[in-house]
Amino acid sequence: MERADSFENPLLNEMKHFCKRIQEACNELKEDLTPYKNDRFYRLAPMRLYTLSKRHFVLVFVFFFFCFAVSALIGVTGPKIISENYYNGLIITVNGSKTGPFQIKSQPLSNYNQQLWLTSVIEVQNNVGDFWKNFGMNVELQGVMQDASVMRISDNVHNKNRSLHCTANQQICDEIIVLHLGYLNYTQYHINISFRGLDDLKDDIKNVTFVLKMYNATFSQVEIWFRFVFVVMTFIVTCMFAHSLRKFSMRDWGIEQKWMSILLPLLLLYNDPFFPLSFLMNSWFPGTLDAFFQATFLCALLLFWLCVYHGIRVQGERKFWTFYVPKLVMVGLLWLSAVTLGIWQTVNELQDPTYQYKVDIQNFQGMKIFFLLLVGLYVLYLVFLVVRACSELKNMPYTDLRLKFLTALTLVVLMISMVILYLRFGSRALQDNFVAELSTHYQNSAEFLSFYGLLNFYLYTLAFVYSPSKNALYDSQLKDNPAFSMLNDSDDEVIYGSDYEEMPLQNGRAIKAAAKYRDESDSD
Repeated sequence: MERADSFENPLLNEMKHFCKRIQEACNELKEDLTPYKNDRFYRLAPMRLYTLSKRHFVLVFVFFFFCFAVSALIGVTGPKIISENYYNGLIITVNGSKTGPFQIKSQPLSNYNQQLWLTSVIEVQNNVGDFWKNFGMNVELQGVMQDASVMRISDNVHNKNRSLHCTANQQICDEIIVLHLGYLNYTQYHINISFRGLDDLKDDIKNVTFVLKMYNATFSQVEIWFRFVFVVMTFIVTCMFAHSLRKFSMRDWGIEQKWMSILLPLLLLYNDPFFPLSFLMNSWFPGTLDAFFQATFLCALLLFWLCVYHGIRVQGERKFWTFYVPKLVMVGLLWLSAVTLGIWQTVNELQDPTYQYKVDIQNFQGMKIFFLLLVGLYVLYLVFLVVRACSELKNMPYTDLRLKFLTALTLVVLMISMVILYLRFGSRALQDNFVAELSTHYQNSAEFLSFYGLLNFYLYTLAFVYSPSKNALYDSQLKDNPAFSMLNDSDDEVIYGSDYEEMPLQNGRAIKAAAKYRDESDSD
């Protein structure tokens, strides 16, 4: 018994000691994560934003616009994103009928074509007028292997119902999406199509045109290179930003600096370092992963704006349940809606390439209304936080400068984004099958590079102004010293006053005073 007790006691002691060390480590981490209460704003890790003059701010915006313009110009000279092949229905039909069956054979395809859409455009006589017509469509899809063998992709012929909408004074009716393939598993596709329920319109139909749309192989190569460039640039900026903050405790970081340490890694995923897998494997997974990364980054950016404009007014302890949970719920529902919609589209298209949201129109309309309500609620809440922050903190030098810069740059980015989205998607962005439909609205490489470059350069600019300068640690220690409180006040007046030319002289006095203070302490 004594030997057993002597064996158990050291083991219990070791376990207690191990648990105690874990508890101490958790307490230290909690202390580092908890911000100082009732601290003055200069107790936060210094930002380069504090030392920039008006000329420097102008240069920052000029550099941002220059980088964005360069990316847009490169995109303008780039290749067209979508390649289109047109098929005259009266030529490819079997018996000369205007309702089919139509036999379509695609050109040889590769993984660089990424996706495939087949659309149909019906041309009618001038005297038809405005009308809606419901009709049926039978689609049979076959794939050609590399050994020239033909495989039937689905065991059954897909029977779908569609709506034909023709407007007055226009001969061409609205485009109808026949099918969409999210990835290409075969080198060529054979598609047989026939229409049902259009017999009463045979005399009014002039022609039926089918359009095969796919990504341009040249653009896919350009996309790989530019995504790689953005991944490398983001990785470098992330490392430099983390290196600049290594001298400061995490509890000294400002809320913008903490969020930048989260957004920069998410931006790296937004640029998708796994994108080349789409061309190495025939699977839906790389495309779904890319959509997941994009939705996560964009929602994190929305959450960043809410937390910054609210948290910049709350300099004490920000409780998780009262500060973060309401914002996480609001943005989390947006993220969940976007991810669910993308997964819903992918899963149904894997089972049926002719699937459209119109088949489940009630659920789709409900989700669309729910999503728009969340967006409206988010905009109202963000505007409320911005107005309240600007009204309460407009006379405080540090926070006033932080608010003005973030608001100005964000408004510029939002306005450019709205222009890009309108030019890219038009006013018909939210359609019954809008996930597949949106992808067909790419016109050139400028739209892709402009949107990706805008978000990347926006984060790079914020990382630059929020990162500490090289001598930030020395300045921070100097401000924390009560012996130089008068010097601190004069620094604020110089930085935020109108006379910026006195800043080098004041910094020189600070350096001399600090050197004298260090010599006196060493002699003691």
